[in-house]
Amino acid sequence: MYLAFPGGAIEPLYNALARSERRGGVRAVVARHETGAAFMADGYARNTGKLGVCCSTTGPGATNMITGVASAYENNVPMLVITAQTAISTFGKGAIQDSSCTGINTVGLYQHCTRYNTLISHAAQFEHKLATAIMSAMGSPAGPAHISVPRDVMAKGSPNPAKYQLDKLLDRPALLDSDAVDQLYQELSNAQKPVFIIGDEACDAIGSILSLVVATGAELIVTPQGKGLVSPYHPQFKGVFGFAGHSAAREVLLDSSVDLVVAIGARFGEFSSNAWDTETLLNGKLVHVESTEANLTRTPMARLHVRGCIGTVFDRIIEKFGIDDAHYIRAVKAKNDDSEVGFERHFKFDDEKGYLSDATPIKPQRLMRDLPKLFPGHTRFLVDTGNSLAWGTHYLHPFDRRFSGKREQRGGLFSASVDFASMGWAIGSAIGTALACRTTPVVCITGDGSWLMSGQELTVAIEEKLSVVFVILNDSAYGMVKHGQTLTGAEPTASQLAKVDFCAVAKAMGAEAFIVNSPAELNALDIKSICKKVGPTLLDVRIDANEKPPIGLRTNVLQSG
Repeated sequence: MYLAFPGGAIEPLYNALARSERRGGVRAVVARHETGAAFMADGYARNTGKLGVCCSTTGPGATNMITGVASAYENNVPMLVITAQTAISTFGKGAIQDSSCTGINTVGLYQHCTRYNTLISHAAQFEHKLATAIMSAMGSPAGPAHISVPRDVMAKGSPNPAKYQLDKLLDRPALLDSDAVDQLYQELSNAQKPVFIIGDEACDAIGSILSLVVATGAELIVTPQGKGLVSPYHPQFKGVFGFAGHSAAREVLLDSSVDLVVAIGARFGEFSSNAWDTETLLNGKLVHVESTEANLTRTPMARLHVRGCIGTVFDRIIEKFGIDDAHYIRAVKAKNDDSEVGFERHFKFDDEKGYLSDATPIKPQRLMRDLPKLFPGHTRFLVDTGNSLAWGTHYLHPFDRRFSGKREQRGGLFSASVDFASMGWAIGSAIGTALACRTTPVVCITGDGSWLMSGQELTVAIEEKLSVVFVILNDSAYGMVKHGQTLTGAEPTASQLAKVDFCAVAKAMGAEAFIVNSPAELNALDIKSICKKVGPTLLDVRIDANEKPPIGLRTNVLQSG
């Protein structure tokens, strides 16, 4: 499956895709904008563990796609990016959409947001460079790999096709630092009050990590990126640390009796480190476990770095502690009244009042409270950059019972793209998620500002018959900008948007849509039918525009800078 956008220069690839589709093979899903194609490939990769693929024609097609590629680069999402070039014979002659080294050099533009980046100048290079690109994209760190192919080279095909065994090339040994693992075991054995911090790159090991958390009695917090990996109703979960996080999580780390903090698969940029918080996190209590070496450069003050495949590290630790499934089940039962764990939060929100409010217009906190109640328990929620991210991170908690070591879902029930923070990411990524998980309900929570940038991708969901529900927080403003200006004392400017009836727009495109003003209207929707519907649904939610989102961390950084 290619998330793609066509054009004359890339026509030979589309000819091949058309032939492939006729025989039941790989096909193209055509986005409405090249950035949307990259976001869709991002969502597909996150939810399958496979390579996401996106492509574009030359010139503006390639430049349009860069934002989505850069987002995948910052979030270590494996992606193969294919762009076209005009024919080599036209380089430097002023050909339409020339993006060669003598035109708008797109290979040069992609240099700083890819793991591998090359122009294929001869057909004989194609097989080897393609294999190298795929290996680089799936490497450590993972990320986008870019190949740019002139039209005439693309049309020729490989003269001597090599027989690469990609499955074996991508099967890397699970290496680890045995001495560091032994030290981690000793640290955990000696700790009186440990705390675990989970980042998104811990996904492959989360079952073993949670078993260890239960067995050791450790308290558990997550970064905004890692939120989807842990049930918010886990008896040891104390909330999100960092942007839009919970005071309860920071208080856990401030507890003077905490003697060990184990961070796993966390990149610790601004949002996940609580703006580089040395009082609570970046200090000598920290042990950082990572498979991506670059992440360890953010924590040189840690008492211990443990390098290696995170799954292998924690399998080894579990073995050393003698923990098995039976041990895990006994531990969970001991912490709860019965084997069916109830949905009880073990941490507080910073504002419980708005979360419980019945007011009209609906408060964003209340919206986040009700969405998981209305949708099936296995629904995937994606939140977009802006106020959607802040409200979702703090208040949206899916009813996730997955406390055990067995995990079928890679990214969990909650996903966000934090580091590059591209507006519109959730719109495209929700479509990619739905393409990867066709039997799973997918909910995209986005703002009206993001929708005005990327909402045309709704028509892809219509065309592909994807049951995605798009929830627009409609406050006729760039909400984070507006509230950020208020909180920092900046001039109130350039944040207002025209009032738009997104319900009417969606219906004109061919989707089902509803306007929601109040909790009562939201709860009156027939969500069961909406989830069974073939095709997308849009909810135009008119939220209380005066509610201030939990973005204090971001505004404090802006003021200090």
